[in-house]
This record gives sequence, structure tokens and C-alpha cells, in this order.
Amino acid sequence: MAQLNMHVSPEFEEILRRYMRLRGLGSKSEALRVAVREGIEAALRERGHTHFESWIGLGQGKGLNPRPKFASDDDVWEKS
Repeated sequence: MAQLNMHVSPEFEEILRRYMRLRGLGSKSEALRVAVREGIEAALRERGHTHFESWIGLGQGKGLNPRPKFASDDDVWEKS
């Protein structure tokens, strides 16, 4: 299994601990796997497919920019 490292705010960590207690989960990694899996399953039930781009910024309460300045991340680094 691949490893994923994350830096989270103290507020996120507290919410994660509450989620672990609520669900009876023993580790943070297990809690994150369950939460992501449930989020994906809910999105699939709701729409029949998932566009993960819509998840960008949700952890910080910010959604996608409806009018981005650059079409892609690569455009940021191109010289005009």
C-alpha cells in the first residue's frame, strides 16, 4: 500500500479525533481511509460519477475558482 503524508491544522486533527471516537476507529489512517471512501461512495450515489477536481479546497472551506487566471498549473510557469 502506498504511503501518504499530510500536514493538518490542529482544528482538523480535533475533528478527526471526534470522528474516530464516533465511528470507533483506532487510528488516524483508518479514519481517513473510511472518510474518503464514504465521501467517494456518497458522490457516486449522488451523481453516478465523481469529478475529484470539485474537491479542491474543500478542506479549507474554499472551492474552485470559477474564473482562474491560468488554464492549467503548467501555464503558471510559462513565460509570456
